[in-house]
Parts: sequence; structure tokens; C-alpha cells
Amino acid sequence: MKAFVVEKYGKDGVRAAQVSEPTVGDRDVLVRVLASSINPLDKMVRNGEFKQLLKYRSPFVLGHDVAGVVTRVGSAVRGFQVGDEVYARPRDLRIGGFAEFIAIDQDDVAPKPASLTFQEAAAVPLVALAAWQILVERARVQPGQKVLVHAGAGGLGSTVVQLAQHLGATVATTTDTDTEKLVRSLGADVVVDYTKEDFSKVVSGYDLVLDSVGGANLEKSLTVLKPGGLAIGVVGPPDAGFAKQLGAPSFMGLVMNVLSRKIRKQAKALGVRYQFFFMQASGSQLRKLAALYDSGKLRPVIDSTFPFDRTLEAMAYVERGRTKAGKVVVSMEPDND
Repeated sequence: MKAFVVEKYGKDGVRAAQVSEPTVGDRDVLVRVLASSINPLDKMVRNGEFKQLLKYRSPFVLGHDVAGVVTRVGSAVRGFQVGDEVYARPRDLRIGGFAEFIAIDQDDVAPKPASLTFQEAAAVPLVALAAWQILVERARVQPGQKVLVHAGAGGLGSTVVQLAQHLGATVATTTDTDTEKLVRSLGADVVVDYTKEDFSKVVSGYDLVLDSVGGANLEKSLTVLKPGGLAIGVVGPPDAGFAKQLGAPSFMGLVMNVLSRKIRKQAKALGVRYQFFFMQASGSQLRKLAALYDSGKLRPVIDSTFPFDRTLEAMAYVERGRTKAGKVVVSMEPDND
């Protein structure tokens, strides 16, 4: 089958290749991939940013989002059968959405939201799971709380804005002039145009800030939290909790804590908290999220769609910052050129 594989870590380390179809384990479903999507995590894995914690063996197929049709099931699989339309974010070390077929553990797969096309469904798994795990599991957002989401027009940001609004929070977001109308339509109550205003001068007293920018933006985000508030970073710096989540040796937790010492110290001085977030695969959560998409509570935001043969071009498009809003999708279906 054709796939896009990481041969070596680095910007030029991905190429198109012919590889063997995946082996299907007892607990696996084999999915014919009809669409995938590009995530910042693809670039980070390609560049080897987590190579000390995620031990991929090259060459390996890249791609963290999948929507497609089940073509085979393992002997221990229950609840899926050939012909089912599914979507998934395969677990770490078993990614591979940029391919014609992928074998996925049954626990990571869920029925595709009936109201979404395969291309729309492929834009959903990673960002929807991240939004759910941040807002529901980690921060336990309650009605009436205040949530600031940076980059609210992005793939993750646009999903978090919608889910936070659904949970009853007051939602603020940063974006630019071109996407202000979009984020308001998604449920943002307060919109800060970062090209014109400094968000830290506009908002204050927030329970949660989600930062996908990092650096100075993350440091400034600490100042808009109320006492005891939580800042969650998805681009770093990582902390000991990240190492523990991946089951890394204890010394790696110490290394992660060194990397995040500065921001944690700043947070403590302000009476707030900082945590790094790295999402986990979950088919059961995708089932809950599918119900929200089918009920209209959530909707995917898609910037553009590329044919499968142009996957590298789609990755470059995202890397160059050309995405205006939402996700870039890769489609295996010929009528989406």
C-alpha cells in the first residue's frame, strides 16, 4: 500500500513509499482510510521532539487522525464489523493515518458521527479528544466559570471554544480580524484581536487558560488567571506529569520538571498553576463526542482539503502558517481533488 513514512527525524525526513499492509492483531480493526488530517503533532513527531519518550522505529507511517471503513476485524474484537464507518486517533506508537490502511486497537475506535462526511470526521479525533480531556477531565469546567482559549480559530481552539460554551463557561479567545466573526459563531463571548490588543490588558479573573502558542504568550497568560487558576500548555514546556503519562523512567520526570521549572515558578509566585497537556487515545470518549457532533453542539472547522498524493504539500501548507481557520484534511476519495 502507499503511505507517507518518516525515514529519519527532521524536516525532510518524510517521503511517499510502498509498504506492507498492517498486520491485524486479535484486538485490532483494519480500516481503509478515506481521510486523515494534519496536526501540529505530526511535525513534532517527524522532527523527533518526543523521541526520548515515544520510541518510534523508523521507517514508520505518520498521521494521527483517521476516518474510514472497517475491512477486517481481529478474533477478539467486539462491537465492530466489516463495513462499519469509523473514526479514530490511534494511540501513540501505533499512528499511521497517512496510509491507505491502518490497524487500530478496538479501544481507540468509535463509530463515525453519522452527520459528518469522512473528510469532516477526519478533522475531529485528536482535537476533540484534547478538548474533552482538557475541559472535562483535567480542568473539570463548570457552568459560570471563565475560560480563555488562545488561537480560537485553529483546529484545537475552535473545538475548545465550542465545547467550553456547551459546558456553560464564559469563553474568551484570541484571534485576528479575519476570523473574529467565525469564533463568535462558535460561541466565544469575548474576542480579543491580537493584532490590535494585548489580551492581558483586556481579560482577567479567569479559571482556565489554554495556551497553544507558548513562550511569552504562556507567561502572560498566567497573569489573567484568578488565584488558584490553571494554565494548560499544549506546546510546552513539558512537566513530570507528561513523563509519567507515557510511562517513562523516573529520571525523565526530573528532566521534564527542569524544562518547566521557570514557568512553574512564575505560576507559583502568582498563586496559580501550570500543567502540560498531551492527549490520549480513547474510543469511548469519541463515542460521547460523536453524539455532540450529531446533535449540532459541535461542528468541525475545515480550512482546506488536499488529495492523498499531496500529503507532503498539505503538511507544508500547515507548517508555513497558511491555515486561516480550522483543520487541513487529506482525502483518499478521488472526487476531492
